[in-house]
Amino acid sequence: MSISALNTSRFIASLVFCMGVATPSHAQAIQPVPPTPIDVKKVELGGTPWNPQWDRIIEKALAPEMLSSQVPRGVRRFCPRFYEMGESDKGTFWAYFFQALAGAEAGLNPNTSLRHAKPEAAKRDEVEGMAMRREGLLQLAYADQKRYGCNFNWQVDRALKPHDPAKTILQPKNNLECGVKILFNQIIVQHKPLLTRSGYWSPLHPDGASYRVFAKQMTNPPAACGLSTQSTIDKSATTKSVQNDANRGETPK
Repeated sequence: MSISALNTSRFIASLVFCMGVATPSHAQAIQPVPPTPIDVKKVELGGTPWNPQWDRIIEKALAPEMLSSQVPRGVRRFCPRFYEMGESDKGTFWAYFFQALAGAEAGLNPNTSLRHAKPEAAKRDEVEGMAMRREGLLQLAYADQKRYGCNFNWQVDRALKPHDPAKTILQPKNNLECGVKILFNQIIVQHKPLLTRSGYWSPLHPDGASYRVFAKQMTNPPAACGLSTQSTIDKSATTKSVQNDANRGETPK
């Protein structure tokens, strides 16, 4: 083999190696995620807190567009410096955002499964074939499998009890990844605002009672967001430290 051919082969091999190990920049530096007020409160009351592993699930599910200027301007209500932050900090913000949404929707309980109090007022789930039940951390439905390509399996879950954590729709990874897809469809594909009355979740409908619950959970976002709040939560606290406090039976600072 000639010297030039050998150098060319080495160059191609190096290029292939680099392509193989390349990862999105926001996944390279994992930032700790702050706890929401309900996360801290649950530990004070002896409950189960948010699992820090769920932060990673959310961050890994984010499409590049959700870390870009394509995100609607309404995000600055909760994170004023969003467009100046790096991708890693943006990923941390979204992890906090979905934690707050799960707090407003399900009290951070992944096994929450609810049907409308008035069956006649509930929408019909086209997959279940009955009044729609809202399930999991983000209160989703089996119909979302068809609409957004979510990893739910009604044929398997129908044989299980409503609150069985083995249900595909209740598994945090499936539920959170689906939630990211739904929000992506709203703010990136449809170019709708972050807060809109036509949005999927009632806590993101501005000025409603559910929104006020959500807004209270958005008072301790990552410091990089530059949001001035009156939060009493220790600024050094993270979802991991809160979980550690819960495991030791201590009250978070």
